[in-house]
Parts: sequence; C-alpha cells; structure tokens
Amino acid sequence: MAGSKKTIKVTQIASPIGRPADQRKTLIGLGLNKMNRTRELEDTPAVRGMVNKVHHLVRVEGE
Repeated sequence: MAGSKKTIKVTQIASPIGRPADQRKTLIGLGLNKMNRTRELEDTPAVRGMVNKVHHLVRVEGE
C-alpha cells in the first residue's frame, strides 16, 4: 500500500500580482508560479492549509 497515497490536482487560475507577499510565496511553495500550471500534490493537512490560504487563486480537483 506504499504507492496508494491520495493526491490532489492544484491548478493556478489567477495571478498573484497585487496580492500580499505571503500568498505569492505560498503559490511558489505549492510549485505554482505561472498561470494554468498544474501540480499533483499529496493530500496532507499541510498542503490543504496552503491551498486554503490561496483558494481564490487556485482550482482543486480530486477532493
């Protein structure tokens, strides 16, 4: 069962221009720095917290 970790797909849908620096850094922490870029991330509380912080800038699939 080592390979059956739950993942979520996170896609950046809005620009961080004009947003606080901590939101910009959170996007970079998620591996997102350009529009429409998608990352598949492990579904952990830490990642969920980061996504929640920038929920208005990203779209989440696979919940």
